[in-house]
Amino acid sequence: MNPPPDNSPALVLNADFRPLSYFPLSLWSWQDAIKAVFLERVNIVSEYDTRVHSPSVEMRLPSVISLKEYVHAGRRPAFTRFNVFLRDRFECQYCLSALPAEDLTFDHVIPRSRGGRTNWDNVVAACAPCNLRKGKKLPQECGMPPRVRPARPNTHQLHENGRGFPPNYLHESWRDFLYWDSELETT
Repeated sequence: MNPPPDNSPALVLNADFRPLSYFPLSLWSWQDAIKAVFLERVNIVSEYDTRVHSPSVEMRLPSVISLKEYVHAGRRPAFTRFNVFLRDRFECQYCLSALPAEDLTFDHVIPRSRGGRTNWDNVVAACAPCNLRKGKKLPQECGMPPRVRPARPNTHQLHENGRGFPPNYLHESWRDFLYWDSELETT
């Protein structure tokens, strides 16, 4: 039998059957998923067709697992560059261009040279051209107000924003758990 492919991760759901995280999507390697199954920390919800075996056990690789105990999300997300971009939906808050994270910078709405602080309430995602154009000016001085006034998000807001950015790979067994609240077709 061929060894299982490394691209067989398991989608990890909380005990309420919602993903622990949407962005990045909560995925475990197939090895970690199997270990959690044998330690009885998770339930297998769905499986791949690929099988693995030891001398005494053969099983299909889990594609979706749920935790047996509910994990509460932290209420206060960390102030990181990535979380600022996620809060701002990977859009420059001045020209509204959607960009990948590597093409974004963060801008101090009130420049540091004018007493602005580096925190949730003063930092926004910006493209390099807008960041340079705004420079050390206040938004009203250059006619560049941010689209939304920056504020500290909660974990739920970041979670919801992350749902809009699915990863490049989505296994068919994951779809019911990633889009469980999408509108249903009527007949």
